[in-house]
Amino acid sequence: MSGFVALTLVGGLAFGALVLLRLPRILWSFAGAALFLGAAGYAWQGRPGAPASPARPARDGIAVDPAAIALRDRLVGRFTADASYLVASDAMLRTGNKRAAVQVVLGGLRRIPNSFILWTQLGTNLAIHDGDKVSPAAKLAFERAMRLAPKHPAPPYYAGMAYVRAGELAMAQRLWRRAVALSAPDTDYRRQIAGQLDLLDRFIAATRPPAR
Repeated sequence: MSGFVALTLVGGLAFGALVLLRLPRILWSFAGAALFLGAAGYAWQGRPGAPASPARPARDGIAVDPAAIALRDRLVGRFTADASYLVASDAMLRTGNKRAAVQVVLGGLRRIPNSFILWTQLGTNLAIHDGDKVSPAAKLAFERAMRLAPKHPAPPYYAGMAYVRAGELAMAQRLWRRAVALSAPDTDYRRQIAGQLDLLDRFIAATRPPAR
């Protein structure tokens, strides 16, 4: 019966609020109707004797940096069939649904099986899904992208980013050097990747154990 007691208290509080706030009486009828419908629904489907179930924690969304998206647009383009799947993947990651982000890209690969862009994104999403580790599946996806586009900087760049998140900085450093070498000269994206590589180089040098 505790549920019905709580419902009665809610109704009393709502009525008191209507009086204290001096809301127009026309609103009283709406509030009364809402409380009545709520009470009727509770009486029909409510289970006041059932034990409380713990709330399920919401998924933690993954931030998708606008600057990273802008760089991706410069690297692989924006208005392409491949890019529509990248946008959908971003949306799934923002909600924290890593599995759905992988599935979206797999759906794109079923339609565009030789898209190095989607194979690259699949590698990224698999690494995120697997706890920021470059799992065998993620590694295979990146390797497939590099075979499809051996002269394009995007696959080694994003593979390097996955290795940065995994803490495997030496591998990331090699991949980013390759990405810079493959980038067209005097482009914004080359300067941005080169800048990230420079920061990585400095970090590795600063954290390297001193020679004995």
